Amino acid sequence: MEAHAAKSPVAPPRARQLRLPGVGAGLGRGVVVLYLSLFVLLPLAALLDNSLSEGIGHFWSQVSSGQAKRSLELILVCSLIVVAINAVFGTIVAWLLVRDNFPGKSIVNAIIDLPFALPTIVASLILIQLWGNKSPVGIDIALTRTAIVVALCFVTLPFVVRAVQPLLIEMDREMEEAAASLGAGGFTIFRRIIFPNLLPGLAAGVALAFARALGEYGSVLLFAGGKPDTQVASIFIGQQIETGNEVGASAVSIVLLAMALVCLLIITLIQRWGSRHERSQVNLAANPVITGAAPQGGDERE
Repeated sequence: MEAHAAKSPVAPPRARQLRLPGVGAGLGRGVVVLYLSLFVLLPLAALLDNSLSEGIGHFWSQVSSGQAKRSLELILVCSLIVVAINAVFGTIVAWLLVRDNFPGKSIVNAIIDLPFALPTIVASLILIQLWGNKSPVGIDIALTRTAIVVALCFVTLPFVVRAVQPLLIEMDREMEEAAASLGAGGFTIFRRIIFPNLLPGLAAGVALAFARALGEYGSVLLFAGGKPDTQVASIFIGQQIETGNEVGASAVSIVLLAMALVCLLIITLIQRWGSRHERSQVNLAANPVITGAAPQGGDERE
């Protein structure tokens, strides 16, 4: 009998952790904590303290007043509508920019980032000129709730497109080709292979778009106006500050902040699910499991 020496698997060499030149681990963490404290944590703490400065009862009366509730409900509903629209059309736009070639593709790719660079008050003026009472296409939606949705779609579209686009670029198309060779249709390939890989980025883009929509001010200020039936939470907060009710403005701001944090938490859970799904797909490809009955005849020993 011939003995075979079992070879133990050799662990891959551990990659050396690269640090910024001149910045140690302790110093780097200290800089991050200091930066976040100065520009994020301390302002949020001051906002919370101001909203509760007159007691929890006054806080509740401010956020539960009739106009405050209407403005919060309006921006919440409009934001959910907008992220649903952008999740679909943002994915389509990203797909066309990555997978298709057409005249003017570079121009379209540049226009996607226009809402990032354009002041939102200018966006409001542009939308008024296009969809206002002097609309060249004869459609006037200014000072309506539809105007809120249109304005929010304009300013939040890039978040979804730029979150999905890199995943489409890096996606391995061999899996799609293999599924197509086995007879899978286009919808099945998208549902079983493409969409699970896009889900983490899509969820991140939707979360950022939702958070941006909740606090949007400039693009809806002129286009949707500040009437009671089109007054979103950000405009309501601005009016409260103008009338000297800073505590009420802080209270409604805290509610908006809580809504954004809940959304981000939900999206984080979705991203974790997407990451686990991606790892399981990689493991399945590396170690395929053959199901079914064992082949007859096995290994014969003489």
